[in-house]
Amino acid sequence: MGPLTIVFARCLQAIPTVFGIVVVTFLLTRALPGDPAAYFAGASATAESIAEIRAKLGLDQSLPVQFWTYLKDLSSGDLGQSISTGQPVAAELLRRLPASLELTLTALLLSVAIAIPLGVLAAVRQDSWIDQLCRLVVTAGVSLPTFFTGLLLIYVLYFLLGLAPAPLGRLDLLHVTPPQVTGFLVLDALIAREWATAWSAARQLALPSITLALFTLAPLARMTRAAMLQALASEYLRTARAAGLSRGRVLMVYAFRNALLPIVTTLGMVFSFSLGANVLVEKVFAWPGIGSYALEALVVSDYAAVQGFVLSMAVLFVLVNLAIDIVYTLIDPRMRIEG
Repeated sequence: MGPLTIVFARCLQAIPTVFGIVVVTFLLTRALPGDPAAYFAGASATAESIAEIRAKLGLDQSLPVQFWTYLKDLSSGDLGQSISTGQPVAAELLRRLPASLELTLTALLLSVAIAIPLGVLAAVRQDSWIDQLCRLVVTAGVSLPTFFTGLLLIYVLYFLLGLAPAPLGRLDLLHVTPPQVTGFLVLDALIAREWATAWSAARQLALPSITLALFTLAPLARMTRAAMLQALASEYLRTARAAGLSRGRVLMVYAFRNALLPIVTTLGMVFSFSLGANVLVEKVFAWPGIGSYALEALVVSDYAAVQGFVLSMAVLFVLVNLAIDIVYTLIDPRMRIEG
C-alpha cells in the first residue's frame, strides 16, 4: 500500500474522531459555570438586556438547535465571534497560533537535541553516571509541574541573577515587531536582517522554551533509553557484532534505526501534550499564544473561543498522527505492507 493510500485512509479514520470532539466540546462548554450573556452585558445590566443579548447570541435556543447552527457555521469555516475580544475566533487563533508553534517547536528541538543523545548514552553505558543522570532528568521532568519550573527559572535567572529578560511576552518594549513572513519572530527578524530584534526575540523565547523542554525531555529520554536497551539485547545486534562490524555502525545503523519507531511515536505524543502544557507556560510568561487565549476565554465562559481552541488542537493532533504514519513508512518499509 502506497503512502498516499495510507494518508487517505488515516484521514477517513480521523473524521469520526474530530466529529466526536466537536460534540463533546459543545456539550462541555454549555456545562461551564457562568453566563456569557451576563458577562457581555456588564455588571450593571438589567434582566431584560441580558435576555436580549442571550437571544442575539442564540443562547435562548435549545441545545439541538444551537448545535445545528454551530455545525452550519463550521461547514463554512466560521468558528464564531469571541465575546471577550469582539473579534472572529478564527482570526484570533490564526494570529496567535505562530506564537504557540514557535514556543512548542523550539522546546521540542531543545528536548530532542538533549534527550535522544542522553538516552542513547544511558543505554550504551548502563548503570554508569550518565545512566544515573538520565534517570535524574527523567524523574525531575515528570515530577515538576511546568508552572513551578517556569516560576523557579524566572526567580533565579531574572530576579536573582538578572541574566534573563522580564517575562513580558515575545518582544521587549524597545523593539518593533518585524514584518511577518513566517509568524516566528526570531526567523522574521533574521529574514529582515534586524539583528537586535532577533536577539531580543530569542532572549524572550529562551526561558519559556526551556521550561517546556524540561517537560518534554523526560518521556523522550526514557523511551530512547528503553528502546535502545531492547535493541542492544536483540539477536541481530549479536550477529552484527559477530560479523565484525564497527561499534559505531552497529549502534547507529542497526540499533538506533530499529529503536526509532517507539521514539517517533513518543515524539508525536509529546508534541500533542506540549500544546496542552503551553496553556500554563504561556500564562506564566505572558506569552500571547492560543493557550493563554483559551484560558482567558474559559474564565468568562466564552463558548466560541473555547470551542475554536479545542477544535484547532484536535485538528493539529490529527495532523501530527498523520505525519507520524508517513514517517513510519519511511523508517520501516513493512508498514506499507501492513497498512
